[in-house]
Amino acid sequence: MIKIRLARGGSKGNPHYRIVVIEERRKREGKFLDVIGFWYPKKNNKKINKKKLEKWLAVGAQKTKSVNKLIS
Repeated sequence: MIKIRLARGGSKGNPHYRIVVIEERRKREGKFLDVIGFWYPKKNNKKINKKKLEKWLAVGAQKTKSVNKLIS
């Protein structure tokens, strides 16, 4: 199953996340299929490519709870 979820990056105390499309069984920072956006929680800065998001949702990818909160 394909999921749309967050992959953590950054350093200790300064996280940033990529919003990625990945196989459900892969590690959090494992090999991903596509990057559709990013989120910097400290600056509350996020960007999501809506076309890529719609494309992957049409294919059958499912959003995680955290990604669903970010998008809405």
